Parts: sequence; structure tokens; C-alpha cells
Amino acid sequence: MAEKTAKTNALRLAESAGLDFEAFEYDISDGKIDANSIAAKIGRSPEEVFKTLVTEAPGHEYFVFVVPAASELDLKKAAKSCGRKSIDMIPMKSLLPLTGYVHGGCSPLGMKKLFPTYIDETAQLFDRIWVSGGRVGLNIAVVPDALAELIHAGFADIAK
Repeated sequence: MAEKTAKTNALRLAESAGLDFEAFEYDISDGKIDANSIAAKIGRSPEEVFKTLVTEAPGHEYFVFVVPAASELDLKKAAKSCGRKSIDMIPMKSLLPLTGYVHGGCSPLGMKKLFPTYIDETAQLFDRIWVSGGRVGLNIAVVPDALAELIHAGFADIAK
């Protein structure tokens, strides 16, 4: 990990839990912070780099989904995986107050609250996956099963 990397909640949680991870910083000066661009910047395939998406079910129940950069969240599959009839993406303005993270820097680790989380089952095909490290410009490589164990996540078919 780079010496100058500022600690984020995600990094603090990973370190305190003894999670085996490696941090990768990337340049954001070009404004390209979508998951596919990040994959290119860190030299990984879009199938190995995962984005963290936050949803809401009726009744203000929140769920987190972690899907490959190359994919989209299938809202019907996602709702089914968490036993709800429907879910929707939360409004972008709600992300920071709810999770403590900004758009483009939302990590499945270290949110303000541990929400029910589901990781796309394709993560299990890789020794490591890359997820946000808790701020724009920072990703971390983690073992999918170790990540799931730490955040009490399940694996499900949720991408399209």
C-alpha cells in the first residue's frame, strides 16, 4: 500500500479485521471514474473490478449489491435475492448521508451501517476482486470469500 494513502473507513475496517488486501490508487484527473475506466487504469479486466450499488426496497429497507464493472445490476434478480418484490437504486443525493461514501467511491466495506449485502456470484471465479477502497481514486484487491465473510454478504446471480 502506498505510504501516502489516506485512511478511509474501508481501509480501517480491512486492517482492523486482518483482511488480506492490497490498495491501488489511480489517477482521476481525466474525470473517468466509472468502473470500466477504473479497470483499465489499474490493469484489470472489467469482470474482476466490482462496483458497489445501494438500493432501497419499499419501507426504507436498504440493500447493497456488488457487481462486475462490465455488468449492470438486474433489479428483478436483486429483489429476488433479498426476498423483496421490488427494489430501486437510491437517489445519488442519498448515498453520502446513508453510507458515508460519495458516488464513485462507495465501498462495500466500512459503510455507516452494515446493510444486507449481495456479491455477484461471478466474484467466486477469481482469486481476488477489486472494489472501491472508500474514496474516488482508490481500489482494493480482496479475496471474494474473505470479503463476503467480513461484511456478512451472500453470493447471488444479480448481474445482467
